[in-house]
Amino acid sequence: MKMVKLMAVAVGVSVVATPVLAASLSSKERARVARAAPRDRDDVRYCLLKGKKGRDKGTVIGAAGGAGVGLIAGGGVGETLLGAGAGALAGRVIGKGQGTNKECDRVLARNK
Repeated sequence: MKMVKLMAVAVGVSVVATPVLAASLSSKERARVARAAPRDRDDVRYCLLKGKKGRDKGTVIGAAGGAGVGLIAGGGVGETLLGAGAGALAGRVIGKGQGTNKECDRVLARNK
């Protein structure tokens, strides 16, 4: 039962920290915004932030889901952590694709 509480605390901290981590752009992303056409700069910045938030949210959800499956299946600590890692990786990939809509995809494709 202690492992369940520990995992719940870890998921709670991750969910709280997710907006903080996604609030800024990396230097490469800032350079991409600067290279964009002047009329598209705000849209590019918005779409990059939206994609980053989706990717981070997917990572947290995937990790929680993987850990939950590991706990329900009755695995030990190693299996639970392995499930959390695999879920986080899958959630990150899925969240990255689902974080933006068609309009953002067009804006980002136009301003590489």
